[in-house]
Amino acid sequence: MFDYEKHFERYRGDNDLDLKLSFEMPAGYEAANGTFDLESKTVFVNAALLNGSPDYEKAFYLFHELRHASQYLCPGQFGDAVRRSLRYVVGYDGTCYKIVDGIYYGCRLEGGEERFTDIYLGQPHEIDANAYAYEQARNVCGDSDGLRKLYEFWLPRQPLPDEVYDSVYASIDEMIQAETQA
Repeated sequence: MFDYEKHFERYRGDNDLDLKLSFEMPAGYEAANGTFDLESKTVFVNAALLNGSPDYEKAFYLFHELRHASQYLCPGQFGDAVRRSLRYVVGYDGTCYKIVDGIYYGCRLEGGEERFTDIYLGQPHEIDANAYAYEQARNVCGDSDGLRKLYEFWLPRQPLPDEVYDSVYASIDEMIQAETQA
């Protein structure tokens, strides 16, 4: 049985992070495997949803969210691409947000779910969190076909060039700037 608290506490201590762990998902995230909330410094894991899942899956989602916590709380430890992408949230349906001075501003970009799924999955901070989660889950639970398939599921079907992100982020910036100046 996977011990979320043990791995959370070890990570928190090893990385000197002031974090909380919660198994009660915030409103709007009830169907998610996990999320990290920067304002409350809380890693949320949907243990009820993952209850019947193999330990490698539980580990993967915990370590994925822990990596996001490190990205947001210690951005200097990451490259420019990860730090830049952390300012943006790109949803599967084109609903996007940009964090400006701790406030989330939203907009909606045109395009289909297929386009935005690859954009979401290929964002540098997501690629980094998934690669880290895969490595840590493999260290804790051992390598397996199931773990490799889980990791591959979270990779974009087509890696996207940086220019795609430059364009998407510029569109978000433009829409957010128009909204905030209106």
